[in-house]
Amino acid sequence: MAKKRRGKGKGLAAKADKYDLYLKSVQAPDVDVLFFVRAFKHAYGRAPVLLREDFCGTAAVCYEWAKSKKERRAIGVDIDPEPLEWGVKHLRGKLKPKVADRVELIQDDVRVVQGPKADVVSAQNFSYLCFKTREALRGYFESAYANLAPEGVLVLDLMGGPEVIEEGHVEETKHGKFTYLWDQARFDPITHDCKFHIHFRFKDGSKKRRAFTYEWRLWTIPEVSELVAEAGFKKVDVYWEDTDTDTGEGTGTYRRRKSAESDTAWVAYIVGTK
Repeated sequence: MAKKRRGKGKGLAAKADKYDLYLKSVQAPDVDVLFFVRAFKHAYGRAPVLLREDFCGTAAVCYEWAKSKKERRAIGVDIDPEPLEWGVKHLRGKLKPKVADRVELIQDDVRVVQGPKADVVSAQNFSYLCFKTREALRGYFESAYANLAPEGVLVLDLMGGPEVIEEGHVEETKHGKFTYLWDQARFDPITHDCKFHIHFRFKDGSKKRRAFTYEWRLWTIPEVSELVAEAGFKKVDVYWEDTDTDTGEGTGTYRRRKSAESDTAWVAYIVGTK
């Protein structure tokens, strides 16, 4: 007789930590840091020092930033206390005290927190898509502009392509002992309102369903670029991923582009320069 597959809340899924899984399957803080430095250097010809990470979650990027150079400092802002506390417990504790002291965490709405003027303000993992009107999104970009030093850059990422708006599509990626599932649960073609879930499946068949759920508006590159410019940024660049001519897959290298070939699913960076 075949064994019954374990359901939600049982087996390996019950023991798994969703923030640890997210860090292993979604984030690459070291890659983010390298890109932020590259974008800033391109604009101003020098290395940045202060990072402000909006919607920072566990602040993994902030901690990586502080580790990367002894003079670097970071401010992480997020309205949700749970991931902030997880990061303090699981990430901050692994740092040397002098490194950890260079990271400041603030639990609040990113639009109202006014702090030291940063060289780089980042909003990654599509977090700013929670703003669903032009007024709200432009308002966030205006607050980001206000939190930048006279020489500063805003770094955003964005996804798109016809595959991304395919309702019911589930993308699976294996990560050793677990599989990451990106579930495109809902897309409204009139409003561009969308809902996505992240699930995790384990080798024993158990599943951590809806570990994370996002309800966003899927903005386009022209819309975001225009709103960044309207918020006061003098220059807006789009960084598009290179494609390996042999495999047809992305190389992980992003370059500034004015146009690109159509792709079924893509992730790009949008960089606003003050």
